[in-house]
Amino acid sequence: MLHPVLSGEEILEAVTSDKRYFNNTHNVESPLPDALNATSDNDLLAQIGYKPELKRRFNTIQVFGVAYSIMGLLPSVASILNHALLAGPAGAIWGWLISSVLICTIGLAMSENASFQPTSGGLYYWTNFYAPARFKTVISYVVGNTNSIALVGALCSVDYGFAQELLSIVVIATDGDFEGTPAKTYGVFVACVVAHIALTCLSSKNCAALQTTSIIWNTGLVVLFIIAMPIGASRGGFQKASWVFGEFDNLTKFPMGWNQLSQAWLPAIWTIGAFDSCVHMSEECNNATRTVPIGILGSISACGILGFVLLIVTCFCIQNPDIENHILGSKFGQPMAQIIYDAFDTVPGQGKGMAIAMMALIAIGQFLMGVSILTAMSRQIFAFARDNGLPMSWWIKKVNQKLSVPIHAVFTGGAAAIVVGLLCIIGDAASSALFTLYVAGNYFAWGMPTFLRLLSMKEKFRPGPFFLGEFWSRVNGWISTSFIAFTIAMVMFPTDTNPTKDTMNYTCVITPGVWILSLIYYKVYAHKVYHGPAKTVAVPGEGSSDESEVERVRQEVMGKGSVRSYESG
Repeated sequence: MLHPVLSGEEILEAVTSDKRYFNNTHNVESPLPDALNATSDNDLLAQIGYKPELKRRFNTIQVFGVAYSIMGLLPSVASILNHALLAGPAGAIWGWLISSVLICTIGLAMSENASFQPTSGGLYYWTNFYAPARFKTVISYVVGNTNSIALVGALCSVDYGFAQELLSIVVIATDGDFEGTPAKTYGVFVACVVAHIALTCLSSKNCAALQTTSIIWNTGLVVLFIIAMPIGASRGGFQKASWVFGEFDNLTKFPMGWNQLSQAWLPAIWTIGAFDSCVHMSEECNNATRTVPIGILGSISACGILGFVLLIVTCFCIQNPDIENHILGSKFGQPMAQIIYDAFDTVPGQGKGMAIAMMALIAIGQFLMGVSILTAMSRQIFAFARDNGLPMSWWIKKVNQKLSVPIHAVFTGGAAAIVVGLLCIIGDAASSALFTLYVAGNYFAWGMPTFLRLLSMKEKFRPGPFFLGEFWSRVNGWISTSFIAFTIAMVMFPTDTNPTKDTMNYTCVITPGVWILSLIYYKVYAHKVYHGPAKTVAVPGEGSSDESEVERVRQEVMGKGSVRSYESG
């Protein structure tokens, strides 16, 4: 085909967009990566299309620790217990068990993708890989943006929970004379985020070691709680098993069935989340095709089982069964703080001290969660910026070579959390959106690549070391995507049948808003710079992606000025 007279710049654009000369995206069909026969992690990463930029210093335990620490079982349960108890003790316990099993199906599907193509970009990379050619770039862009914002929401919800727990300690210590206003909560929240930014900028080696500390702390905290609570509550007595396992309540205005789904399932859905953080650490761990699936499934299983036990112990140790008024309406502003206080207050004077001590330990665990979530979030932001998916990507994607840490991505994620966290000043309804923004956004990003893989499995999927087999992989995939679709719809609902500005669930505005704004930004500008995951190494069978080749073509073309025509096939 002959083109009319072109300037040097136009020729350069045409030539470098031709895959015979230069291909800088994954949108051109390429040989499937072979995870089973790759000679090393970096060899497989090169097959995927990336050069290694981060040091591989995370072992299997530490990758597991990133997700397990983010889940932060006891701190998370303490933060979300006010939702669980709206369904009664039995609703909280059985809702946790059922939703944990369903969450595991998501982890299984994600592990299959991670075992095939372990890369920090993970979710949006897989979306781009499996999607139809016509839509893959825009869909992967929306998924990348949504996953990034969801992880920002995760940090907000974790650090907001920390602020609430810390202020509840002050309330207990002052016998209720201190009032934790939204402004004070936000102040503590900001201080917490800043501290997390500083810690996350440690070298990757130190950051990896911190995950081991977090595993020990969070596990020890659960064990301590399971042992100490029954000892304290034994003097006042335990609730009957029939009440713990059979008392289903409905403390909302919705029908009983919907309440049991929306409130009883939410604690596990919120707590057993962010296991995609293992995926975001793919380029910093050894033997990633096996390590990442172990981290995903290990963290889900550990939190699912321990959380089930934790809720049973908590419900047995409740001293006053008036959940609505005494526990949910606690003067401490924290249902877990009230339950701990009551359990140890059977001996006069002990309740206050033990409640302060236990809540302090829980708050430390919550703080460690924030370090882990910012670590994972910064890797997602780095990966998306590496592919030019964010404003100022040229700055965000820079890696500190001395520390092997994407420090600019850490700053970007922390700053975004501080801005989004302003929602907590508006009121309880807006701050609750921090919890559900994280759920809705992440579930959308988790579900899209699995759904698209189900539609193109035979042509585009080559199993890695972890694979359920073609039949069970499909069965599991459809179960997980159905559960994801239901969950996204569920977390959009308000807590009241007649919502006001104070009871409105703003997730139904914020999350679709992220999708719509992503599409608008892509249409207006991002389509010029984001063309899908950008390859940083040449892949056999495709055009070179070496920047020196681009420069050679540029010099050659620009030296000639304009020409009459050029041929492209």
